[in-house]
Amino acid sequence: MRKVLLIGGNYYPELTGIGRYNGEMMDWLAQNGYECTVVTTYPYYPQWKVTDEYKGKSRWYTREKKGPINVHRCPHYVPKKPAGLKRMMLDLTFSIAGFFKIMQLVFGPRRDLVIVVSPPFVSGFLGVLYKKLRGAKLVAHVQDMQIEAARDLQMVKSQRMIRFLFAMESFILRRADHISSISNGMVRKVKDKTGKDILFFPNWSYTSKFYPLPPAGLKLQFNLAETDKVILYSGAIGEKQGLDIILQVAQILEGYHDLKFIICGTGPYRANLEEMATDMNIKNILFMPLQPTEVLNQFLNMADIHLVIQKADASDLVMPSKLTNILAVGGLVIVTANPGNSLYDEVSSRRIGLLSEAENAEALAKSIKIGLMEDCSGYKERAREYAENYLSIDKVMKRFTEEIGFY
Repeated sequence: MRKVLLIGGNYYPELTGIGRYNGEMMDWLAQNGYECTVVTTYPYYPQWKVTDEYKGKSRWYTREKKGPINVHRCPHYVPKKPAGLKRMMLDLTFSIAGFFKIMQLVFGPRRDLVIVVSPPFVSGFLGVLYKKLRGAKLVAHVQDMQIEAARDLQMVKSQRMIRFLFAMESFILRRADHISSISNGMVRKVKDKTGKDILFFPNWSYTSKFYPLPPAGLKLQFNLAETDKVILYSGAIGEKQGLDIILQVAQILEGYHDLKFIICGTGPYRANLEEMATDMNIKNILFMPLQPTEVLNQFLNMADIHLVIQKADASDLVMPSKLTNILAVGGLVIVTANPGNSLYDEVSSRRIGLLSEAENAEALAKSIKIGLMEDCSGYKERAREYAENYLSIDKVMKRFTEEIGFY
């Protein structure tokens, strides 16, 4: 049985973002005959506090057995407001704690493959260390271009610090046997700065779990009227997303009395949005918690329009994880992205959703009216077809393991 070691700052039971994909990747590998070990943190995302289930354990190292998967959790610092240096401290404390766990694992059975997932990019040093000491193959997977995002969003303002972070990242990537990333735009950017061939390893969806449903009765399950037109944002609620634009659009469209804007999720910026909505006296917006996995397919199918919101200067640095399940259920999605970035190009070329200029509330309101008033069934059909052809976890993972020679 081939042995895999994953080193990543996020993991199951986190339901959104990188933690979800790390967990599903290990589940798939375990189900397909691989022996899996994970070194990770205690779950904290997107609420930015350790979940109640783990709060009493989070000062110590613990080990869990999830079927054939061994999960080692390391103590780490979690800031209440994840900005700048505080966010860097989370990554650093996990990497320091992870160092001692990796040194312990070095003396155990040899793992054939080490996968390090960025962010946090700094934990890639742990993968380099294990590779050097045990001769494993190293894959560096880039889920988010963390340093570029920190620079462009002014989360880190010191140019000296930015140069230092890029130098650290370069050290890791030069020593990786394979580097992968999740979008064509990110593949190009990583290739430009490394000079290496980069594997396209997109995020996926369980298309057997997320699929179109007939709409009758779905809205009633979530205490909404059948006549409501639901505009849904579901995912992490952070400053990076620029979700205040939803409040502006809700205000612009307040004359449409059957519209309901729903912001579903948790995160450090949610309280700010709720306060802003109260101050703006917005009546057509609801805030809901993240939905349990067992009702998520119904919840996503319930929406008339899905919103994937990105700021103009961030939309080419990330590929929103929430998009995969939206496409899988054949949802009508409006993506805020500008021409010239990978997110715009993918949605536009595949015709799998509507596009709206980033950070333009009037343009987004116009796109919502188009989505509600015009026949957009073709977009929904192509979205599901795209998910089945390109986002199925079986197809994505089989191609990935073949490309790295580990199948």
